[in-house]
Amino acid sequence: MAQRKRARGPVRGYGITAWGRSFAEVVESGADHRHVTGARRYFRDHHVDGLDISPGRITAAVRGSQLDPFEVVLTTRTVDPATVVSLLRRAGQIEALLALARGEQPEALRELIAPTESADVASACTCPDDAPRCIHVLATAFEVADRIDRRPAILLRVMGTDLPDLLALAQDRSDSAATDSPDDVETTPGRSPFDDASSHAPASELRTRDAETTVFYGDHAPLPAIPTVPRADALTELDATALRAALRASGVGATQLAEALDDLAELYAVLRDHH
Repeated sequence: MAQRKRARGPVRGYGITAWGRSFAEVVESGADHRHVTGARRYFRDHHVDGLDISPGRITAAVRGSQLDPFEVVLTTRTVDPATVVSLLRRAGQIEALLALARGEQPEALRELIAPTESADVASACTCPDDAPRCIHVLATAFEVADRIDRRPAILLRVMGTDLPDLLALAQDRSDSAATDSPDDVETTPGRSPFDDASSHAPASELRTRDAETTVFYGDHAPLPAIPTVPRADALTELDATALRAALRASGVGATQLAEALDDLAELYAVLRDHH
């Protein structure tokens, strides 16, 4: 009687998304094939323990060929949050921050945040290997890429910022822009502040422009009050059974189901606290 083949669990992957891949590729770009292959095996076999991601700094302990694990530290060349917001606004892509809050991976934001060269991520390890990127450093980077695949906002923390800070900066700049409104500009009767050539236009043309301006910018009529929406906890309405079934169908292991729910709860808490 032929023996049945033992069912194998899903193979772990990293860099599945553009955001996770952008980090992994930069770190492994300075490594040779042997080190990358070994690091992938370490990643698949969960050799990385105690992964901690703080702004601009990543630490982990990686089990290797010796009894004691090796200590790994990755340090990134951090970005300037104000510059990121300014560039997004200049490109008309400020909505990318809201897209990230919804769990999307906007390309416009990734291009400003993600490291672009090997020097953007410095690495150190307590192992005796003097290669530019040892197996333990690479395995740690692959774990970080896996986290970014599942929660893209982690890339912000890796590069020294976070989503709440960027959203706050975007809001502050929006408020500043609002104070410099057309109503604050000193004008003369029949002259639009948006068209310096208006003073040279015939009176009939000025009246037409004034009418069009009123239609476009509004007549300053008071808006109705924003309706009051009762607070609710979305997670209490979540059908966890259906979510677990969907995750299992996608190949997620049982040990990762609880972690997925925890990640969802953490993201919801961030959105709720910064509403």
